[in-house]
Amino acid sequence: MSAPTLAEPQAGRHRSGSVRVVAVIPAHDEEPQIAHTVAALRRQDRLVDEVFVVADNCTDDTAGAASAAGARVRPSENNTHKKAGALNQLLAWLLPRLDEDDVILVQDADSTLDPQFVSTALRHLDHGYGGVGGVFRGGPGGGFVGHLQRNEYARYARDVHRLHGKCLVLTGTAAMFRVSTLREVSAARLAGRLPAGDGSGGIYDTTVLTEDNELTFALLHLGHRVISPSACTLETEVMTTWGALWTQRLRWKRGAVENCVQYGLTRVTWRYWGRQLLTIAGVLVSGIYLTTLALALSHGGLHLNPWWLGISAIFVVERVVTVRYRGWRRMLLAASMYELVLDYFLQACHLKAYADALLRTRKNW
Repeated sequence: MSAPTLAEPQAGRHRSGSVRVVAVIPAHDEEPQIAHTVAALRRQDRLVDEVFVVADNCTDDTAGAASAAGARVRPSENNTHKKAGALNQLLAWLLPRLDEDDVILVQDADSTLDPQFVSTALRHLDHGYGGVGGVFRGGPGGGFVGHLQRNEYARYARDVHRLHGKCLVLTGTAAMFRVSTLREVSAARLAGRLPAGDGSGGIYDTTVLTEDNELTFALLHLGHRVISPSACTLETEVMTTWGALWTQRLRWKRGAVENCVQYGLTRVTWRYWGRQLLTIAGVLVSGIYLTTLALALSHGGLHLNPWWLGISAIFVVERVVTVRYRGWRRMLLAASMYELVLDYFLQACHLKAYADALLRTRKNW
């Protein structure tokens, strides 16, 4: 489908005197959801000046639904680099048409922002942050696997709140940047101060599995600060099957590992390398724990070991306390430790991701 005629974005200040905020949404076959995503942007308590949807290799009427919702649609052209490639195409066209102080909001098509997201993020950009990300909760659906993800995301939100917005990654669900910051990233790639990606100076590295994680690394290495304020909230889609969740998390985990390898051990990445080591330690502890239980059962019954009882008690308390954002009923339910199903599932995913990264198996987005 050919692209509709697009008016040039008006560079510079909005007539109210504030900077312009331009939303960019990459979308592949998102016809059922895209109107809701655009509508949430129109309900922001700070006006979003323009909304662009990049219809990327769609086989449905994503473009028509987005246009009907009031977005400007610009299909990608011969894109073979998924989300990162689609974003790079639009940003290459858009950034030269905006002023340095203008703001780009990049968000996933399956996410809907709460009304205060943009105004909150703008305040933090005004305080000197290079990028402002979102704190997400899981959307409805997915049965048991969806329920587990909603609990997981509630724990993430609690952690971000306790850390006053300190975050490891500006997730692809939604993030805001000054135009000047994105131009700096592009120039640094071309100058060799950041990984070059495909060599075109694109904002997003199309050679990696987790382009949002890599962009966070890029900003931090350029000396910028990033934050995910607890008030920058949104709802995002959950994976509805175990297979889809496995594919998603395998990509996330392998991508994070390979981003660390890509940048090496630096003043920025040492914390991320530390998290990888903690993950490996967690997998080892779980393996020892399960092996101990299996051996005890195979030798005539389960004998209560004070050491493992203490560890189990710590796990129970952690599960209960960290899900409090979802209410007391979820807290009581968490005490049963039924969520170990997800924990062990994710640990198996971590092991597979490490093996794939070491063996350099073919990457799948």
